[in-house]
Amino acid sequence: MNKYILSILLTIIMCFFAKAQTSDIQIKVITESESEPLLGATVYFEQLEKGAVTDFDGIATFTNIPDGQHQIIISYIGFETLKTTIQIPNNSDLIFKLKSGGNELDEVVIQSSRSTRTVKKIPTRIEYIGAEELSEKAIMNPTNISMVLRESTGIQMQQTSLSSGNTNIRIQGLDGRYTQLLRDGFPLYGGFSSGLSILQIPPLDLQQFEIIKGSSSTLYGGGAIAGLINMVSKTPDFEPDLDIMLTQTQALGSTANVFYSKRNEKFGVSLYGSGHYQKAYDPEDDGFSNLPKTKSISFNPKIFYYPSDKTTFWFGLNGTYDERIGGDITKIENGENGIHQYTEENTSKRLSSQAVYKTQLDSVSSFNIKNSVSFFDRNLAIPDFTFDGKQINSFTEISYQKETEKADWIFGVNLYTSNFDENDDATLQRDQTDVTYGAFANNIYDISDSWILETGLRADYNTDFGFFPLPRVSLLYKNTTGFSSRIGGGLGYKIPDIFTEEAEFVNFENVLAIDKNALKAERSYGVNLDFNYQTRLFETIGFSVNQLFYLTAINNGLLLNNTDNGFFKYENATDEILSKGAETNIKFTYKDFRWFLNYAFIDTKLNYLAGNPQKPLTAKHNAGSILMYESDKWRIGYETFYTGKQFLSNGTETTDFVTMGLLAMRNFKFGSVFVNFENFTDRRQSRFTPLVLPPHENPEFPEIYAPTDGFIFSVGVIIKPFGNEDHD
Repeated sequence: MNKYILSILLTIIMCFFAKAQTSDIQIKVITESESEPLLGATVYFEQLEKGAVTDFDGIATFTNIPDGQHQIIISYIGFETLKTTIQIPNNSDLIFKLKSGGNELDEVVIQSSRSTRTVKKIPTRIEYIGAEELSEKAIMNPTNISMVLRESTGIQMQQTSLSSGNTNIRIQGLDGRYTQLLRDGFPLYGGFSSGLSILQIPPLDLQQFEIIKGSSSTLYGGGAIAGLINMVSKTPDFEPDLDIMLTQTQALGSTANVFYSKRNEKFGVSLYGSGHYQKAYDPEDDGFSNLPKTKSISFNPKIFYYPSDKTTFWFGLNGTYDERIGGDITKIENGENGIHQYTEENTSKRLSSQAVYKTQLDSVSSFNIKNSVSFFDRNLAIPDFTFDGKQINSFTEISYQKETEKADWIFGVNLYTSNFDENDDATLQRDQTDVTYGAFANNIYDISDSWILETGLRADYNTDFGFFPLPRVSLLYKNTTGFSSRIGGGLGYKIPDIFTEEAEFVNFENVLAIDKNALKAERSYGVNLDFNYQTRLFETIGFSVNQLFYLTAINNGLLLNNTDNGFFKYENATDEILSKGAETNIKFTYKDFRWFLNYAFIDTKLNYLAGNPQKPLTAKHNAGSILMYESDKWRIGYETFYTGKQFLSNGTETTDFVTMGLLAMRNFKFGSVFVNFENFTDRRQSRFTPLVLPPHENPEFPEIYAPTDGFIFSVGVIIKPFGNEDHD
């Protein structure tokens, strides 16, 4: 018996002793060139299979690491992976420097540049929104991407319909039709679907956003006059990923999102599905909805095939069914009754395919083929009028990339087709078919360690509007003190179609077809200049500032004008649309805190009108402040946004206003729980001017210049069954 007692006591002592021989450690990761902390670097203990990600100070924290020697792996995209051995406990600071990894992993970072470089080595100015910020915006609005873009400097989400919520993206004061919206480099959302597209793209399966402001037609063809927004999807990894997100708002909106991905040596899969239901919402009790009754379902499955380490093929489908009805609350809920007659109903179906084949020919060159086919069917109905049509777009591209010691080259050809077919019963037949052939070449050349030059040339030929030569050039200067500057410019163009904000505002009623014999394509030129500087203040505060100046001019602008017989006709402007301005972005970081400040000055003039007036519904002054606290357990954000005075089309000046938001999220082992107070000061247009004008049975809707839905409170949960965060 004594032997057993002694054995038990020895076991307890040994367990206690073994447990005591552990340490809590912090590992700091910085850049070798500038000794700047790296946020988001991965530190991994190989034998323990335990990892952590560095915070804003470049520090990864570990608990209960057994004493002794351990091999660790430190990695960060764009830097060389470091493998080393450390001794625990260690009397000195564990600080490791990562060397820049050249071009090895850069294509994972930025896709829009069509280069394999990091964003810091690309002369084209690219704004990047990563997974962390995307997750925050997904919490604020899990139904679509409008929140991601609305809070970006110099970008305005312009709502064109109160009843449907139809929204367009305006970059630097220019209409939404001048912005290309891409998914994984594919133009899936143009033409007929553009206004509703923003409302039908949930953000949960997106990995990052890449925004290029200013003409990008050289790389991506017609339409990218104001810029482009490329949404990059998540891709599968060997570790399974499952996210389930459930959200409920006080405005009776319910949303469910599910994303799953996994791969092995040869195959991979990602599956995404979302469902959204919104009850018609009327916060000011005027009898008309501010949020339409909505039923929406989206799915996005993808299959990946990896025949070798050098070759990848993937195929995906993107489908959406969206049904929304807004207008008279009584009719929506109970049917037509007396003066309760007006509703706007939108039923849309979207199905698109994406296929990509990419192979590495050798250590310095690769070959790519990509194709997409997009189908969009929409029925828009108001009393006594229906607009119904289908649009099929296709895009095919073949490209070749090559890297040399000092230069990156890309050559490519592409074919873009668009076919809109209006319902045969329509009084005005506005069918339109466009075919555009393109060829392009782009080069990035390292003049020296400090100077990098980018040049490009595209030649597009449209079968109806002719030939478009599109050169561009950009120059980057950078040094080792944290300063860099970019200057660049190029040409752009846009083929005219009937899908403009003005036509959407009148529901396409009495809008005449595009007359290809009378109209010219819109053409543009633009230039931008920016300065960047980052440093450490008082050794503890990270500081960075970016200052942008830009100018874009559009000739032959497409205008929708009244005719003498009650119709609307498209004509070319007789003078320029000129947009110029500046954007300022400032960032402070201190331990677990981040503070972002931004300001945008937008001066968009319509020089074809007498007196060169400011473009309607464009605020000259916009500013924002975002304060974030983020730890292992908590994420808290407080936002304030100022929108300056605007002019309506009739010359009336609107009021300026401020909106505020508050987000709080608590992390647990199973996932996260969050609450969001969006626009909690309840700023909405109805507090300044009416949103609906009489008569009740046939109302008029003024232009929208402020939020219409007001305060939205939401709660939700994110479930991560495969998450490995060590949260209590």
